[in-house]
Amino acid sequence: MTMAASVMSLNMPRNHALNLNLSAKARRMSSLNTNFSGRIPFRVSAPKGVCSYKPLKAVMMAKREEELKEIRTKTTEEINEEVIELKGELVMLRIKKATRQELKSSEFGRLRKRIARMLTVRREMELEQGIRKRLSRKMDRAWKRSIIPKPPPSLRKLQEEKAAKATKEAKAGS
Repeated sequence: MTMAASVMSLNMPRNHALNLNLSAKARRMSSLNTNFSGRIPFRVSAPKGVCSYKPLKAVMMAKREEELKEIRTKTTEEINEEVIELKGELVMLRIKKATRQELKSSEFGRLRKRIARMLTVRREMELEQGIRKRLSRKMDRAWKRSIIPKPPPSLRKLQEEKAAKATKEAKAGS
């Protein structure tokens, strides 16, 4: 008499009997001693001189460290001003994208990362001063309310160029 037949005689549902049968099969399989852990035991890798991306990472890391040192020398007010300017630049990039003007898509990530670094350094300074999370949020809200909207540097430059062009045309027309 097979195991399934003996289980069937116990008045169990059919699918339960199959589960018991499968578990017996699984026990028998686990008793086999195999070294297969689900991974292929060897790995094919490129020679060390072939990889070209590692030196680039070192350069990027150095640039980031330089940038962080530069940011840490600034005061909180200077950091806040630069964050406002960078956010304005981000808005200008979004406008350029919406109007399908020429732009580098990598600029978005670069600006976002720079803003994040600035805010991180500002928070680190607050922690050194002993400012807790709740007070920091209050200060941040007050700072955001105190921001006076002004055009970002790139827009100011465009406006100055337009004004210079208009004055040249006015002089040429006279």
